[in-house]
Amino acid sequence: MNNKYFMMKQKNKEIESKFLFGKKNYVIMLIGLAFIGLGFILMAGGGSDDPEIFNADIYNFRRIRLAPTLVIIGLGIEIYAIMAKSKK
Repeated sequence: MNNKYFMMKQKNKEIESKFLFGKKNYVIMLIGLAFIGLGFILMAGGGSDDPEIFNADIYNFRRIRLAPTLVIIGLGIEIYAIMAKSKK
């Protein structure tokens, strides 16, 4: 009898599985992913179709300073989203 009860408890635990984080955490994670995605989008481009021609646009402010900063900020937001306490 006791073993049956234990098995029923285990099944109920599996059915009642919940998300690891709260809604607030997931929203913050999506914001962080948006920052990271925007950073990588801003980093793209600037190449030249002809390898003999140098395009100096690859070293502009957007690709060297702004985009990597957005990626680092996005990673910081992701760390905060993981560490933030949910209302559970």
